[in-house]
Amino acid sequence: MLLHNLDSDFLKYLIDNHVVPGERVPTLNEISSELGISVGKLREQLEVARALGFVSVRTRKGIQRESFDFKPAVLISLLFSLGTEETQFKQYSQLRRAIEKGLWHDAVTHLTIRDKQNLHEIVEQAWQKLRSRPVHVPNGEHRQFHLKIFSRLENPFVQGLLESYWDAYEASELTRFVDYQYWVDVWTYHERIAEALTNNDFDLGLALLTEHFCLLPTVPVPDSS
Repeated sequence: MLLHNLDSDFLKYLIDNHVVPGERVPTLNEISSELGISVGKLREQLEVARALGFVSVRTRKGIQRESFDFKPAVLISLLFSLGTEETQFKQYSQLRRAIEKGLWHDAVTHLTIRDKQNLHEIVEQAWQKLRSRPVHVPNGEHRQFHLKIFSRLENPFVQGLLESYWDAYEASELTRFVDYQYWVDVWTYHERIAEALTNNDFDLGLALLTEHFCLLPTVPVPDSS
């Protein structure tokens, strides 16, 4: 593989030396001596690799290679662009919808019986929160429900994009001012989706998923009441 566009001697070192997840990485001094590159430059590149989740640095354990996770790279860019208002959440939401609709059948046909039971359990937990007094918003369950549906896809890029969506969703506060009926409508759809998946009616599940996307507000609007 041509790596001339990978502008990091540290990352190239990990690749060239086949450093696998869980393996300890030599010290920066050792790498510096081997490559003839300053420790200062390697330290800067290490911090980038650390931010992207490729390695971790721990007391007494030193530098350790971590399993690949696409989420850190996506989330850093996503939150920065949303924070500077150079992008809008609805643009990323459009991408997320395309992913979920496009990969729906691949995802749901691999769900196990236990996965489908878990979806119903998540729905029940959400209803318990909504019916409690005071009402508790089931944000965590919302994330769990959607990620569970796509959890069997063995594609780290898809998983990273979808997980980043839910972090950005929480940061955007789009549902901060929605009324109670919004959540009732959302979880009514989720309940019907779970039932469709249990019955292996995947086309109905996709239709319900597509319909319920229309419930999400595009910008947070304060409650005038």
